[in-house]
Formats: sequence, C-alpha cells, structure tokens
Amino acid sequence: MSEEIINKVAKSALEVFDLEDYFPEEERLPLDISPWLYEGFLLKEKDFREALKNHDWEQYRGKLVALHCSTDAILPAWALMLTSSYLQPYAKMVVQGTLHDLDIAFYQKIMEEIDFSVYTDKPTIIKGCSKKSIPEEAYVMATQKMMLYARSIMFGEACSAVPIFKKKKL
Repeated sequence: MSEEIINKVAKSALEVFDLEDYFPEEERLPLDISPWLYEGFLLKEKDFREALKNHDWEQYRGKLVALHCSTDAILPAWALMLTSSYLQPYAKMVVQGTLHDLDIAFYQKIMEEIDFSVYTDKPTIIKGCSKKSIPEEAYVMATQKMMLYARSIMFGEACSAVPIFKKKKL
C-alpha cells in the first residue's frame, strides 16, 4: 500500500522571503588606510595625499568598499572623507567601517527598494538558512518591513519555522 507523498508546503499559500536573493553580486572589498600612515598611526598630510594620488583606484571599479583604519590611529575626519573622494568615481558603494558594516548599509538600501506589498495578507516565512553571510540586522530590517504587510511571519524553514509575528484580527 503505497500512498503518494504530497508536498504540503509547496501547495500552501506560504510565501518565502529569502535575503540571500538580495546579497550583493558585486565584490565587497575592505580598504585599510593604515598603510598610508607613518608607522601605521600618524597622518602626515603631505605623505597621505601623495599615497592617495599614487594609489591604483581602478581596482575598485564597480565594487562595494568598506573604508577603515585597522590601527588605533586618531584620524581627522577629513582623512576618510578625502579617501572616499578618490573612491567615488570608481566604487559602486563606499561605507566607513568593516565589511559587516558594508553589508548592513547595503541591506538598508535594498530594503527601501523592495516592494513588500506583494506579501499583503499572506503567511510569510523569512528564510533562515543561507550559504552567504547575511547580517542579522538584515533579518530585523526585513521583519520590520514585512510586518506592515504580511498576515504572519515565521523564521527558518517551512519544516521547522519559528513564529515571529501574527497580525491581530480586527
């Protein structure tokens, strides 16, 4: 007696929202300015400007760049501003901070562009397993946006989802 196996998840009204679908396709690069500082800590303006002028900026064309200083140097605000001005004609996006900070800023931008209204009054699952490094902050952002539309939100996989939100019936 063999019964046909039915995929109830595939037949349900459950909508899946996968943050991995929005992960940047562009290469993400860190840019550490400490090598352009005297002994990695002291900014000498003339030398710093010369280092910026002689740097190969073309390598950042179309890339997402996390601009930072890996040492505990105390820098004037203009140092990173000046560096970003050299990056601007090449990089697709520049963020001051780590690659993690870059990912957060990228997802903040993406969340503003996504049309969440397609999830209106639907049970939704925000997919949890990912092959890429999705920042946890992106899940919080997605939840906040999704709550405005979805009937319910779960997190994880359909077979083992954790309930997050359910719209109150009026």
